[in-house]
Amino acid sequence: MATKKTTPGICYLVGAGPGDPGLLTLKGKECIEAADVLVYDYLCNPAHLRYAKDGAASIYVGKKAGDHTLSQEEINKLIVKLTTEGKTVTRLKGGDPVLFGRGAEEAAELREAGVKFEIVPGITSAIAGPAYAGIPVTHRSHASQLTIFTGHEDPTKPDTSLDYAKLAQADGTKVFLMGVERIEEITREFLKHGAKPETPVALVRWATHTHQQTLTGTLADIAAKVKAAGFKAPAVAVIGDVVTERPQLNWFEERPLFGKKIVVTRTRAQASVLSKQLSALGADVIEIPTIRIAPVEDQMSFGELVQDCHTYDWIIFTSPNGVDAFFTMFDKLYNDTRSIGGVRIACIGPGTAEKVKARHLAVDLMPDKKNYVAEGLVKAFKDHQDMENVKVLWVRAQETREVIANELSGMGAIVDEAEAYRTIAETEDNLEALARLKEEGADMITFTSASTFEHFLNLKVPLPEGIKIASIGPVTSAAIKAHGFKVDVEAQENSIPGLVSAVEKYWK
Repeated sequence: MATKKTTPGICYLVGAGPGDPGLLTLKGKECIEAADVLVYDYLCNPAHLRYAKDGAASIYVGKKAGDHTLSQEEINKLIVKLTTEGKTVTRLKGGDPVLFGRGAEEAAELREAGVKFEIVPGITSAIAGPAYAGIPVTHRSHASQLTIFTGHEDPTKPDTSLDYAKLAQADGTKVFLMGVERIEEITREFLKHGAKPETPVALVRWATHTHQQTLTGTLADIAAKVKAAGFKAPAVAVIGDVVTERPQLNWFEERPLFGKKIVVTRTRAQASVLSKQLSALGADVIEIPTIRIAPVEDQMSFGELVQDCHTYDWIIFTSPNGVDAFFTMFDKLYNDTRSIGGVRIACIGPGTAEKVKARHLAVDLMPDKKNYVAEGLVKAFKDHQDMENVKVLWVRAQETREVIANELSGMGAIVDEAEAYRTIAETEDNLEALARLKEEGADMITFTSASTFEHFLNLKVPLPEGIKIASIGPVTSAAIKAHGFKVDVEAQENSIPGLVSAVEKYWK
């Protein structure tokens, strides 16, 4: 059969997975990175959009019960139009695009319009949701058959396409999606057609997300439990004896920070490290970047100091951002790392040191553990050598304490200060997260520098009642206390791992 002439554009119909960002497939991530336009659904985790290239457009077309941004017909027209214009379109759909996801209909529209498309399967909540609740959908002792159906249809209607008589009598596990609003009618139909009232049932809400909730019961009582708990969509339901495995296989909800909502205030570029470590412990993380890193205005002076870096005895880095700014300038001036010469390198802490080591350069001096602050670095120099007439280049932020320059100069060192970057208020990349904080509140907020705290205050967002404050170290804590706030948690080791450890210990 002859096919229509295609346009240069292409549309990827991508299954974005059930919610956990780690469950997006590598192919799905590649499609997001390649997209000129992202068209995404209600059940698609917005965190996936961070993989998009600069300049890519994002269009939300979410649909939930009674609230459709666009109708399915309008979505079809949109992706056809964008692809026909020659764009690379990535259509992100929660879970798998063709399992009750209408991806096949969208593919048919694209085919009819003569544009190229690819279907990229995703991990479905029908399997991942139960697994994250400690429920395997098949099990040697319970079930070797799996039936998946949609609960979106009204089972009481005479023209329903579902045969509840067969579903009720089918062996193995039954999983249904989009049916929590009709749980009473669905369970009634199962019981009416001979299913045992004591059959175990579990509902998993916001499956694989850090705010996942699980409700268990039986066919006889689950509807009443849903009503009593106010259990809402989106949820996946599991019917069968496999639900009895939950007490021993539940892992996701037993992590130490599960159920805790924690705010991270680092820059967007840096937040992922802290967020990932907290999320791995089960926390529901709200990222509210309060500052953005910007180049200094006097690039000429900074460049001259970087150009002469090989003439110094020591280079001091007191933040990962300083390392990044220094080597961004260095790479513009030199094409060989060996041009840094025989200069020795000192770092304030392990996070900064890792940045230096990533350049295949050794770190010669660092403070003792639990003392990753300017005073600790000064002490390390005192213990290490006589600083008389030693030439030091300190790579620093534009706004920072003068402890290092003052103290080392007092020891006889010749210190030049290279202002490498400045911190400015983040005013655009945190509006959605701020709205979430106001609406939902949080259990704890973390601050990794005095600057992040001070810029948070400038946002003029009141802290939710009862929220705990966690600080990375004494300098940050001092800034917090100076404004009349109580510091509930302070990291013993002034680093991101130290902060995470302190937060975990607090909630134990």
